Amino acid sequence: QVQLVESGGGLMQAGDSLRLSCAASGGTFSRRTTAWFRQAPGKEREFVAAISWSGGGTYYADPVKGRFTISKDNSKNTVYLQMNSLKPEDTAVYSCAVTGTYYTGYIGPNNKWDYWGQGTQVTVSS
Repeated sequence: QVQLVESGGGLMQAGDSLRLSCAASGGTFSRRTTAWFRQAPGKEREFVAAISWSGGGTYYADPVKGRFTISKDNSKNTVYLQMNSLKPEDTAVYSCAVTGTYYTGYIGPNNKWDYWGQGTQVTVSS
């Protein structure tokens, strides 16, 4: 069983940068694909970015390409989401998720995400 805890959210202004962290415990984190999702009020949850189990491959949703960077430190069981040039439309609860399967080759949004964190709020004012 994997437990995920996100941190780093906050109240920001447009154009600011912020780094989110997702710390894992209770499982073999280093063998799993990890993703960030977000959910804005009144909207469905949407995929943001994913990173392969090794950290060598990444996948981004179009709205965040060029602004967000996902990275992973397997020695710390932590995945990060660096968010630059924040926009008001980035306001959402950001959650991380990992696959239940090890060594998945596909790192896109349609993985089977078996474990989820509780989320951290990011609010961006204009």
